[in-house]
Amino acid sequence: MGSFNTSFRQGFFLVGFSDFPQLELLLSVLISIFYSLTLFGNSTIIILSQLDARLQMPMYFFLCHLSFLDLCYTTSIVPQLLINLQGYDRTISYGGCVAQLFLFLALATTESVLLVVMAFDRYVAVCRPLHYTTIMHPVLCLSLAIVSWVGGFMNSLIQTSLMMAVPLCGHRLNHFFCEIPSLLKLACEDTEGTGAKMFVVRVVFLIFPITLILSSYANIAQAVLKTKSMAGCKKALGTCGSHLVVVSMFYGAAMYTYLQPKGTYSESKGKFVALFYIIVTPMLNPLIYTLRNKDVKGALWKVLGRATDLG
Repeated sequence: MGSFNTSFRQGFFLVGFSDFPQLELLLSVLISIFYSLTLFGNSTIIILSQLDARLQMPMYFFLCHLSFLDLCYTTSIVPQLLINLQGYDRTISYGGCVAQLFLFLALATTESVLLVVMAFDRYVAVCRPLHYTTIMHPVLCLSLAIVSWVGGFMNSLIQTSLMMAVPLCGHRLNHFFCEIPSLLKLACEDTEGTGAKMFVVRVVFLIFPITLILSSYANIAQAVLKTKSMAGCKKALGTCGSHLVVVSMFYGAAMYTYLQPKGTYSESKGKFVALFYIIVTPMLNPLIYTLRNKDVKGALWKVLGRATDLG
């Protein structure tokens, strides 16, 4: 904390999208709509999984965690972004910046690990169907969820601590929230050593998980091809397709943002990519899982039917 000069304890000025004034009103409207849909969609997934017995399965247990993560990390950014877009207050305190950075990294990393867990669940469902209930025991599911959360907060603690040790000059942060690539742009001195450490940590929590996910799906594809059954292929696609779409969106945006060298990172492009993984992906996740999932759709219609009868 001592590495930050006095001005940083007074806060940062978030440039946000003020360099695109013609877009601010449109972005404010769209983000408000998308955020409302995110809250509604993810809350619906969580509520349905608690109300319908058919959703009391490992897949939906992990899906609930994913929805809760999306709710939390979107809410940690969007309210302040909307205030920023309306021009009321474009500043954030030093403590608020550190807290925002820590929470965002913790929740995003937890999601990264959780997507690996969900890929493992799909691997067991397709490749070990007869042993699925034995392997994916509630105790194991809970343990995997805890590991995801603990891993996420440990990674965040490491990266936030390293970032706080970097001396920064200036208080204009060319972003709409406190994110590592933009903060590093304010570094007063060469941060090659610290940047290298942070890069290694990011590789561990991005490349390693995506490698495990791809390995799981390679085994799934191999198992499906061996069956030579069109019905088996359709079932596997229905089981795994939604998860693959979510993985592609999440890791694609994360790799673009966090695996670029400091010198090649574009702050303007980075803001729009951040909008995608903070606003668009959490909104789409419930739709992707619901539209391709008969159990979730069935549970939704069942709850709506009950509400209609009561009405």
